[in-house]
Amino acid sequence: MSEHRERTNGSHRDSAAGSQPVRRRVLLLVALVALSLDLVSKIVVVATLSDRAPVKLLGGLLYLTEARNTGAAFSFAPGATMVFTIIAMVVIVIIVRTSGRVRSAGWAVALGLILGGAAGNLTDRVLRSPGPLRGAVIDFLSVLDPYGGFYPIFNLADSAIVCGGVLAVILAFRGIDLDGSRARSRS
Repeated sequence: MSEHRERTNGSHRDSAAGSQPVRRRVLLLVALVALSLDLVSKIVVVATLSDRAPVKLLGGLLYLTEARNTGAAFSFAPGATMVFTIIAMVVIVIIVRTSGRVRSAGWAVALGLILGGAAGNLTDRVLRSPGPLRGAVIDFLSVLDPYGGFYPIFNLADSAIVCGGVLAVILAFRGIDLDGSRARSRS
C-alpha cells in the first residue's frame, strides 16, 4: 500500500512539474500576442492617423486619435519618462524571473498580459522620438471624447496591463497562489 501511495505521490509531483512549462508557455504566448497587437496597432495609427482629425466610431462612444504620451498612465508625470522606462524594465525582469514558478493558468494569463503591455509601451519609450529611453508612447483610443476629455487616451498595451492587473487582483482575492494552490485561510 505504501508503494502505491509513493507512486501516486510521485505521479502527482511529476504532473505538477509537467504543468510548469505549459503555464510558462501560456504566459509567454499571451505576452507575445499582447505585444504584437500593440505594436501592429501603433504602426497602423502612426501611418493613418498622424495629422488627421479623430475618427468617430460607435456613434461617438469611441474615437481613434493619435496622441504622444511621455508620462505614465493618464499622462501623469510627463517629465519622468526615464523613470517609467526603468520601472517597465524592472517589471519585465520580475515577471520573466517569476514565470518559472507559475503553475496557475489564471496567473499565467494575468502576468502574460502585464508583460506584453509593459513590453509594448517600453518599445515606444526605447525606439520613438525624442530618443532612446525618452520616447513618447503612442496612445490612440479615446472614450466619449476625441481628445481624452472624458477618459484619458490609451492604447492596447495599457488595456493589457489593466486587464492583467484586474485579473491578478481577482486571483489574489480568491486566494489563488502562483502555483495554483489556494492560500490557507488565516485564523
